[in-house]
Amino acid sequence: MKIVIAEKPDQAAKLAAPFSFTKKAGYFEVKPNTYFPDGALITWAIGHLCELKAPEEYNSSWKKWTLETLPIIPDRFEYKVTKSKYKQFNVIKGLVKRPDIREIIIGGDAGREGELIIRTILKVCGVNKPMKRLWISSLTENAVKNGFSNLLPEEKTRDIYFEALSRSCADWLIGINTSRLYTVLLKQNGVKDVFSIGRVQTPTLALIVKREHEIANFKPEPFWDLEAEFNFEGKMLKAKWHKNNISRVQEERQAIAIANFCINKNVEITSIKKETKEYAPPLLFNLSALQATANKAYKFSPQNTLDILQKLYLKGLVSYPRSDSQFLTNEEAKTLPNILENLSKIDKYKKLLPSPTNSIINNKRFVNEKKVTDHHAIIITEQLPEFSKLNSEEEKIYDLVVRQVIAAHYNNAIFSYTAIHSLVEKRAEFISKGKVQIEEGWRKVIYHSKDNSSTDEDELLPLLSENELGIVAKTKVKKGETQPPNRYSEGNLITVMKTAGKHLEDAELEKVLSKTEGLGTEATRAGIIGTLKDRNYIEVKKNQVFATTKGMLLIEALGESILTSPSMTAKWEQRLSEIGEGNASPKVFMEQVKKLAFKLITDANEREKVWAFNQSEVDKITANNPYSKKYKKEKTIIGKCMLCDGSIIDHGTFYGCSNYKAANCKFSISKKILSKTITQVNIKKLLASGESTLIKGFKKGDKTFNAHLCWDEKEHKIIFKFPHNQQP
Repeated sequence: MKIVIAEKPDQAAKLAAPFSFTKKAGYFEVKPNTYFPDGALITWAIGHLCELKAPEEYNSSWKKWTLETLPIIPDRFEYKVTKSKYKQFNVIKGLVKRPDIREIIIGGDAGREGELIIRTILKVCGVNKPMKRLWISSLTENAVKNGFSNLLPEEKTRDIYFEALSRSCADWLIGINTSRLYTVLLKQNGVKDVFSIGRVQTPTLALIVKREHEIANFKPEPFWDLEAEFNFEGKMLKAKWHKNNISRVQEERQAIAIANFCINKNVEITSIKKETKEYAPPLLFNLSALQATANKAYKFSPQNTLDILQKLYLKGLVSYPRSDSQFLTNEEAKTLPNILENLSKIDKYKKLLPSPTNSIINNKRFVNEKKVTDHHAIIITEQLPEFSKLNSEEEKIYDLVVRQVIAAHYNNAIFSYTAIHSLVEKRAEFISKGKVQIEEGWRKVIYHSKDNSSTDEDELLPLLSENELGIVAKTKVKKGETQPPNRYSEGNLITVMKTAGKHLEDAELEKVLSKTEGLGTEATRAGIIGTLKDRNYIEVKKNQVFATTKGMLLIEALGESILTSPSMTAKWEQRLSEIGEGNASPKVFMEQVKKLAFKLITDANEREKVWAFNQSEVDKITANNPYSKKYKKEKTIIGKCMLCDGSIIDHGTFYGCSNYKAANCKFSISKKILSKTITQVNIKKLLASGESTLIKGFKKGDKTFNAHLCWDEKEHKIIFKFPHNQQP
C-alpha cells in the first residue's frame, strides 16, 4: 500500500476527492482503484510540522544572549516537532511506520518549501522507504488524476530539498548570530530592545529607510508653467510653453514676462505630428504581479492576496499560487479555449467572450516553454466557481486572474497621438497634445497599461492645419513645486523587492538577482513585509510604508554592511540555485556561511566604534520596547509647552509637559473639563495660537455653556473666553 503526505488538510481532501474514500482520524483511507490497486492512505502536515532547534537545545550555555558565545554554530543542524503540532505528527509517524506501507508519495506543494516540509517530517520520523513525488500545478480532479498517473522518481526533486534545507540552515545561522550580536551591542550603547536581522528582511528594510531619508532630505524647489489659449477663427487651442523640451520656468518674473509678451500676439501652427502606438495585452500574472495589482486596485496587503489565492487554489479554481513565471507551456495553453468556453457561461464575462483570438498557443508573449521552471503563470482552471460560496475578496482576486487570461486573447489597444507645435511672434514655442483611441482591444477587459492611458485626460484638439494663423487669447502663469519621491505602498514594495538587482553596482550580481527574482521568493516576500511590521521596523498607514525610529536606527547601526545590501542575497541565491540544479555542494556552501558569521562579528565590533545615536531616538525605542517589563505605550506629542521648551504629551487622562521631572514643569491640562472631553485638535490649536476653537457643551451645575479655552500669559493658566462676552 502507498501513503500520500500532503502539505495541508484541505490539499489532502482535494487529493482524495477523485476517489472513493473513508475519513479517519488525521487521514483518508482510499479504496482500491486503477491508480492505487491496493488502496492508499492520504494524510497531511499542517504546514511546517517541524522546525529547527533553538540554540539552547544544542548547548545550554547558548541560552543567554552574550557576545562571548558568538558565533553559535551547531555541529549539525537538527529539527524538532513543533509543540502545537505533535498530534498530527504522531498520526503521520504511526502511518508511515506501518509494515504494509511500502511506498511514500511526497504530496506537498510543488516547490522547494513543499519538498522541505514533507522530507523533514520523514527524517524526524526516522523512516527510509521508497518515495515518489506528486508534482501538479492545480488541484482539479483531472490534474490530480494526471499527477498520480505521472509520479516523478524521488531523486528528480532531491536537489531542491537540499537547496531548501541549505537556505533554511544558513538563514538560521546568520539570523541567530547577527540578531544576538546587534541586540547586545546596541544594549551596551543604551538601546534596550531586541533587534531581529535577516538575510532578506534587512536589505528590504534598508531600501525603505533609504526612501525615508530621500523624503526627509528633499528640498522642494518652485517653478512656473506658462499656459496659453489660442483662437484660430473661433477654433480654440490650449497650449503649453516650452523651450528645448523644457516647460518649467525657474523664475516667476521670467514666466510673467513671457506671458505678457505673448498676449494678443499672432501665433502660427509650425507643425502637426501624428503617431500611432500599439499596446500589447499585459503579461499573465505571477504572484508578485498579482499582489502589486491587488494592492493598487483594492489596497489588499501582499499577505492577504496570497492567503486569498491559496484558498482559491485549494478550492481548485486557480493554478499554483506561488509561481514566479508569467508564461505558459504548450500543455496549459491547450486548455485555455475550453476554459474560456466555460467562462462564457458566467453572466459577468458573457460580453467579453468569445474573444477575438481563440488560442494563444503560438503567441510567444504568453507561451514560452523556456521561461517556465517549476510552475507556469497563475491562471484559472476549468472548474467554474459557485460565486455564492466565494466571499467578496475571493471574488475580486478570482476576477483579476480571469480578466488577465481573457485579455491575453484580445487584440492590441491602438491609440493615435497628436502633437501640435506653434510659435508666437516667431519666438515663443508652444505645444499641444491630444490622443484618440482607435481600437479598444484588450482594454475592453481590463484598464491596465504601461502608458497609463486609462487615467490620461488629454485635450480633444480642434482640426487645424500647418501654417494656420491665430491670436493668443489668454495666458496663464501657474506656480508649481518639485515633489519628493513617493513612499512605497505594500504593492510597490513587492515590486521593489523583486527588482532589487537594479540597486546593485556589480553587473554580475545584478544579473544573478535579475535571474533569481530579487530579494526573497514569490512565496516569502509577503511574509518578509509582515515580519518587518511585527518587529516594529515599519508601519503601514493608508497603504503607505513608513520606517519607524527603530528601523531607522538599526540601518544606521549596520551602516554600509553586507547585511543591508542585496549583494549577499545575490551571492547566496546564485549558490542555492546551483545546489537546486545539482551543480553545487550544500556542504561547501554551509562552510562559507560559517566563515561569514565570523566576519560579521568582526565587522560589527569595528562598526560600534563610530556609533553616535540621537539620544531622543534611543529613549523612544527603549520606552516602546515590548520585551521590557517597564514597557509603556508610546505617548503622542501634541505640541510645544507654554512654560518651557518641553513637549506636551497625551498621557491618557491629561495633557502634560515632558519636562515635569527634568525641569519640574507644572504645565498640565485635564482631558475632561466640566464634563467636556478636550480633544487633541483643540489642545494643538491652543498651544499653537493661544486659543482653542469654540467648544460646546461645558456643564456647570444644571447649566450648559460654550466657550474657548485660552492661555492667560500673566497668570500662566488656562481660562475660558466666552462668545459675545456671554458668561454662563
